[in-house]
Amino acid sequence: MAEPSARLGAVYPVLFIDCVHVKLRDGQVANRPIYVALAVTVEGTREILGLWAGDGGEGAKYWLQVLTEIKNRGTEDVCMVVCDGLKGLPDAIGTVWPQAITQTCVVHLLRASFRYAARQDWDKISKALKPVYTAPTEDAATERFLEFSDAWGGKYPAIVWLWENAWAEFVPFLQFDTEIRRVVCTTNAIESVNARIRKAVRARGHFPNEQQRSNASTWPS
Repeated sequence: MAEPSARLGAVYPVLFIDCVHVKLRDGQVANRPIYVALAVTVEGTREILGLWAGDGGEGAKYWLQVLTEIKNRGTEDVCMVVCDGLKGLPDAIGTVWPQAITQTCVVHLLRASFRYAARQDWDKISKALKPVYTAPTEDAATERFLEFSDAWGGKYPAIVWLWENAWAEFVPFLQFDTEIRRVVCTTNAIESVNARIRKAVRARGHFPNEQQRSNASTWPS
């Protein structure tokens, strides 16, 4: 992995942002979120842009600093940012890259839905929501979601509320064909990076501190 000061590409078609919770030593060892930014280049390869440690209370100001850092390192524009509805991130994306599309991760949206449902209903909820995120168009997705709301809104209004609030950032990927949808509908592309971080943390006992992170040789590669 390149050092965080390395010059980045001017444009990335897709940027994925996700986090992994690890033990971080900062005076004492504590569980902290580590945010990973992974981009798809115009050549179709993947490039890790950096890692940022948070404290769990990140908001628009934090994300504005992170994205501004990426832009200052050379990235003038991003076509789409795929993320997990992190608080304040969509606003920061709109400020740094005004024309970028914000796409919420569909897998994370489904997982969030299960938190509001009884475990015995998870399979039914999953099957009922599948026609929504596999719909051929946004209009068709809206129709399927209304059907889901009629069937499950009475028992699980929080799930309906969750999707309604995420709708504007859920639907962008529906404009693409199936192959592109598979790439941009989820942050799963970044999971292999998270897995390497977890492996490194298990071997070390904790995530590198600030001084260690400044040395690229200590980062997972």
